[in-house]
Formats: sequence, structure tokens, C-alpha cells
Amino acid sequence: MKRPAAFFLSLLVFAAGALLGAPAQAQDAASPEPPRLRLDLDQLNPRVITTSTTTLTVSGTVTNIGDRRIARPQVRLQVGEHLTGDRELKGVLAGEPIQDSPLTDFTTLTETLEPGQTAKLAVTVPLTGKSALQLSRPGVYPMLVNVNGTPEFGGPARLAAVSLLMPVLSAPGKPTSPGKHADVSVLWPITDSSPHVLSSPYGGRLTLTDDTLAAELSPNGRLQSLVTAARAAQQSDPNVGESLCFAVDPDLLRTVNAMAGGYVVAGAPGKGSQLAQDWLAQLRTLVNGRCVIALPFADADLTTLGKVRSATGTPDTGLLSTALSGEATIRDLLHTQPRPGVLWPDGTPDDQALTAMSAAGVHTVLTDGSKLQADAPVTGPVSLPGGLRAQPIDSVIAGAMTGSAPNPQTATTVGAATQPAIASQNGLAAIAFEAGLGRTGTEPGTQLLVAPPRRWDVPVGELTAFLQHVGQFLGPGGVATATPLSDLLDQNASGTASFAAGTHDQPLSGGGDVADALTDLDGQAAGLLSAMRMDTTHRVPPEDIVAPVRTALVRGASTAYRVPSGSTAGANADAELAAIRDQVTVEQPKQTIALASGSSPLPVFVSNGLPVGITAQIALKNEVGIRPEQVQNWFIPAKGGQNELLQIEALRAGRLSVDVSLTTPEGTQLGSTARFELTSTEYGPITIIITVVAGCALLLLASRRIYRRVKEGRAARAESR
Repeated sequence: MKRPAAFFLSLLVFAAGALLGAPAQAQDAASPEPPRLRLDLDQLNPRVITTSTTTLTVSGTVTNIGDRRIARPQVRLQVGEHLTGDRELKGVLAGEPIQDSPLTDFTTLTETLEPGQTAKLAVTVPLTGKSALQLSRPGVYPMLVNVNGTPEFGGPARLAAVSLLMPVLSAPGKPTSPGKHADVSVLWPITDSSPHVLSSPYGGRLTLTDDTLAAELSPNGRLQSLVTAARAAQQSDPNVGESLCFAVDPDLLRTVNAMAGGYVVAGAPGKGSQLAQDWLAQLRTLVNGRCVIALPFADADLTTLGKVRSATGTPDTGLLSTALSGEATIRDLLHTQPRPGVLWPDGTPDDQALTAMSAAGVHTVLTDGSKLQADAPVTGPVSLPGGLRAQPIDSVIAGAMTGSAPNPQTATTVGAATQPAIASQNGLAAIAFEAGLGRTGTEPGTQLLVAPPRRWDVPVGELTAFLQHVGQFLGPGGVATATPLSDLLDQNASGTASFAAGTHDQPLSGGGDVADALTDLDGQAAGLLSAMRMDTTHRVPPEDIVAPVRTALVRGASTAYRVPSGSTAGANADAELAAIRDQVTVEQPKQTIALASGSSPLPVFVSNGLPVGITAQIALKNEVGIRPEQVQNWFIPAKGGQNELLQIEALRAGRLSVDVSLTTPEGTQLGSTARFELTSTEYGPITIIITVVAGCALLLLASRRIYRRVKEGRAARAESR
């Protein structure tokens, strides 16, 4: 080859490499492309493989959520080796890639899938022969539902996948018994998805922000499903009934009880009164004679509440006391006694919250075991500083049931957090794993406290299936023994521990901002309370009037607010304050007020709809042309009104206007502002005096100037002579 030709060819190869290599490097550095397909599973049968299992069925749908046609989408099932350690299990739950092998061949779903189209997915695997060999021993196996396809303008690739765990109690066709190694208790959370109360003033009707709580109480609603599934499980399987303990939010009970008496949404009657009555009756029947424990009121974040400051700048410990006093509400509304002194708070309580718990009579805290720091792994009850006792909740099972977001390394794999049914399946597998179906070294008598997500939102069929398979673990041939929570709580602490430093990862990530907003509202409530006085006729303590505001402040710290803000957290308290303030107001005059003189008093009629007397101050704004007298305190009696004469002085004649409002002596606003239209034909005495003095001064200066001019004129004439 000639030298120019060789040089040209080398240059061409170099250029091609640069052009083709650069995009590849850029693509590696960039974030993965979003998935083009959405994979939704609606059936996995069975959930647990046993000796009698002959087939495994997976069904669902695949939807093209991209902007390109997908050619020949195909599905197959893949399975990995059984898991033997926590690290492997947590890796699968986090969506990390695993080494697996095909359980089936690829099956074509459809020839093409246009953007927006959906195709059915259904795979049935006979668990015989080679397939059975891949599940040949008891354990927990990672399984992958893998969908491949060819996008338009692209090559074949994995486009969607679901990773889940499959417990195998015994290999298909091979009767074996894994043995029972653990004592299992299950918490069943009965909590609201979020606080829905807008206001519930003293003597007034409950007002909700929306009617979604009624939807949750309706058939197939979230709260109704929790009750229905638990009732069915208790009736069909005594082992499940023995293992269940109901964790109840007192605020939810109070709200539903108030709904049963009638409530308002957006000014119209709510539609869920009968639903509230029926659900509350069903819940009473469900928990009758069963284990019940309390959650903090409104499932409040106790650490955030401890940051709310009173008017003196010290922590408002009364809010923590309110949050910790829910046992009486449960006893009164469910007609059953909750386990005294046991609390399941969310997040990680700080030292102040722990002190408040102890002062409120709490002696046992249920908490995620991963948040406890000790010399040895915490597997049972331990003592905390300050005399409290911690009962650990299994963190591996809790993490599996909560689910994780999609892993960036496997962007096409569906995260369990986005499909609760997958998370509940993984939770079942994690229970089996922790009970000894894979974990090496699990000793008989190991305690497992299982806690689903506090606001578990899955269909009733999924809840029922979960409890049925928990019963399968607890029955003959299972891996665990049903144990009442009381048995765990009655055991002595086996060591000491503390909440690990750096684990104060409160659900209220903006807890400081929320605490500041609640502190401001708390100050307004304190200002109202200090201005109130009990009326001898109505005999209503002022504390009862302000109590709904205090309750609303606790709701403002609810852990249901995952992305909190001051306005969100304080909406309920602000509405409760408004319901009080609006009952003490200045009446708007119906006509213009004519001032009889420049210093006439201004008649102001103040009405008070509260059953307590209140001290207020009349404040003027936009008082151009008017000078008010020094501010005075006025006492307005309960359930009445009276005229107050506010001494003012008109600074000019003509038409005047002024805004009149009320505040407490502490500065808390009352009622709404009223516009007063005035007319004045005279000036006040001070104005007249000032005018006369100014006139005299002007006359004196003018006279002096005239005198000087006359004197200067005479002098000029004398010089001219």
C-alpha cells in the first residue's frame, strides 16, 4: 500500500473510533434510560412452595410506557440459588443483580406492542423434572420475572423485570420438615393514612379536609380491608389469632367516632357517618379479648413535638403528654384495655422523648432492632437508659415489607415499594428466612416480632393471603410457633442497649421547620388562653376551648407527613385557632358614623360567641386623620356583646375611615377587621389648640416682619435728607 493511502486509512480508522467511542463513554457516564415497559403482577400462585406443589403460576400485564414500538416482547422466569445470609437477602431486596438460571424458556407475549398498549402475561411452570431440581431443598430463593423485547431503532434487551423472593418449605414431591426455630408475633397496624381533621372546635361539628377517610372505611377500603382480613384469619386459623396484636392510633378512633355523629366536608354533610359507625363496631368485635397496644396520638413524631417551644422558650411538654395519653381513648371507644405501658413510636425517639415516655408511664418501647446499639446483636428485649425496655422489631422483615425504590443499577427492575403485593410476598419470604428457612445458626425459641408498614395499603385479597401463609408457617410442617406478644413483653431484658448515634432519621425530614411553625401556633393558643376567664353561668374551663388547638398541634407532627412543611403541619391548628378567634369580633357598622365633636368617642360593638369571657384590646389601623387614645383592655362577657366607647380625636374635618380590629393583650388576633366610615365637622381640642398656637406664631412672625420693613423705610428716608 502506498504511503498516502496508508496514512489516509489510518486517519479514517482513528476518526471512526473517536466518533463511535465517544458516545459509548458518554452513555456509560449518563444515568440509565428509564424503563420502556411497565410490568404489573396480579397473581403469584402459590406464595409458598411445599411438597404438594405441582405448578407455579405467574400472571399480570405488560404495558408500553415509552414512545417506541416494542417488537416481540417475551417473558421467562429465572431463579437463583437459595439464600444463606443477611447480606444476600438484603441485596435481593435492594434490587441488586443476582446470578440466576432460567426456570422456563422465553414465551412471546405478542408480536408488537405499540406505545400505550398492554399485553397479558401468564406463565405456568410444572414443578417436575429439571424445574423441581432447581428448588430441591427448603430455603428462600430469589426469583425474577424477566421481560425482553426489541425497541424500534434498537436491539434486543431486558425491558422490564420483577424481582421477588420465594420460600420453599419443602421441595416439590419430597416431604421434609424444616423444623420450628422461632416464636412469631405479628403487629397489625390500624392507623389513618394521614390526619384528615380540618377543625373540631369545642361545641362545634367535625369538619374534614376531604372524604377520603370515608373511602377507607367503605367495603374494600384500606381500613375496612385490614379489619376484614384479620377477622377472617382469626376465625379460620387459631394460630394466626394467637400471634396477632393490634396497634391502634387513638386519633383515628376519635375521628371515626366523631364522624359517626355527623360531619362536614367543604361545607356539605359528609357521606361516611354510617360507614364510621359500622367500622367502629366491627373493630370493637375484632379486638375484643385480643392483644391491643397504643400508637402515639396521630402517630406523632415525638422528637419533633419535643422541639415545640412554649411562650417562655422552654419545651412544651404538654404536647408530648397529649401524644402519649392514648390508652384511655382506646379503652373508652373500643371497650377493651390496651396493654398498659407499651408504645410503638415511629422513627427514633431522642432522649427528651424517652424521658417523656417514662414520665407518662411507658415502660416498653417497640422499635426497629437496627436502631439499637449494643455489645452483641439485639435479638430479644433489652434495657434502655432511664429504665425503659426495648422490644426489637425484626428489621429484615420490616425492610422487606416496606420495599425499596428501584435500584439505579437495574433501572428496569420494578421496586417493591411501587408494588405492595411484591413487598408482602417478600415479607412472607423474610419471615420464613428469619425463622430458620435459610439463616444458619437460628436457635429454637428465637423471638420474631413482625411489623408491616404502619400505613399498609394493599387489597383485602393480598392481606388475606398474607395472613393465610403466615398461618402456614405457624401450623404443622411450618417453621415457627405462634406466640402472643404478651409472652415477649413478659420476658426479662437480656442486656442493655441504646439508640444508636446518628439514627435519628425522623420521618419528618423537615422536623425543624415543622417545629418552628407549631411553636408559632402554640404561642397564639397560649395568648388566647391567657385572655380567657371562666364564666360563672356556663362554667366551661378555658382549657377546654383551647384543647382542640393543642390536639391539632400534635396532629401537625404526624409521621404521615412524609414531606412536611409548616403550612401542611399547621393547617389543622390554624383552622382551630380561627374557629375560636372568629367568635370574638367587631360588628361592622351599617351606616356612616357622624362624630358629634372633634373629640367624640367612637362606639364599637364587640360580640363574643364563646362560653367564656375574654379580655381584648381594640386596635385601629389606617387611621389617617384620627388619633386614638392609649390602648385599653376591655372585658367582653361570655355569649354576649357590648358597646365600647373608644376615645378618638379627629385631626381634620370631612369624611374619614378607619379599620377596627381586636387582639388579646398578648397580641393574638381576634375576629375579622371592620371598616368604620366617619364624618367630622369639628376638630378636637388638641387640634384647635395646635391650630391657635400656630396661628399666633404666624401672626407674630408677620408683625415682626412688617415692623422691620417700616423701620428700614424710615431709616432710608432719613439718610436721603
